[in-house]
Amino acid sequence: MSLSPNRGPRREGARPDLVVIHYTAMTSAEAARARLCDPAAEVSAHWLVPERGDPLALVPEELRAWHAGAGSWGGVTDVNSRSIGIELANPGDRPFSEPQMAALERLLAGILARWRIPPARVIGHSDMAPERKCDPGPRFDWRRLARGGLSVWPSDGCPPAEAETFAASARAFGYPAVEAELLLAAVRLRFRPWARGPLTGEDAGMMADLAARYPVDGRTPQA
Repeated sequence: MSLSPNRGPRREGARPDLVVIHYTAMTSAEAARARLCDPAAEVSAHWLVPERGDPLALVPEELRAWHAGAGSWGGVTDVNSRSIGIELANPGDRPFSEPQMAALERLLAGILARWRIPPARVIGHSDMAPERKCDPGPRFDWRRLARGGLSVWPSDGCPPAEAETFAASARAFGYPAVEAELLLAAVRLRFRPWARGPLTGEDAGMMADLAARYPVDGRTPQA
């Protein structure tokens, strides 16, 4: 049974082909659940994963939840109509617990199988909205998900590429066209959270590898 009234039909008969991962930025799962189910808040997600696991279903997956807001991924601009939103209970300043990550892995495996969503279309809120969002943040273990076939990660030993190719490769992978500094910050937040300073050949090489192997919407990088 749905617990959140903040939902509606997916527009134009859309089916989910993206998964967007968030953190709640709240003090507890209970506080997050109350907000996600409050009609006045006008926000929701399909799933909430507490710190100790046991995901809570808040909106049926076939319906449109209100979790993504403004942003895009590849050619998708109404992300809410094309995605399933997962909120992880975390205030944003601490690691994600092992029970929570294990529960997320089980949940994701089921979602990807049910809707035939490829791992490359499991993204973070910061990926689709670099100008507004930073979740699930630098502490989230994207590489762990990729090892389990639940997301993607750059190949080991990617050769450096010309820095000028970075933005085109990022767009070919799915990132929206935003200011260069915001784009670099969003990509590093997910794939190189330890990196600092200006754009490097390593950043460009990593992005070229991802774009070549996982071109969003079938697109390939353009110079």
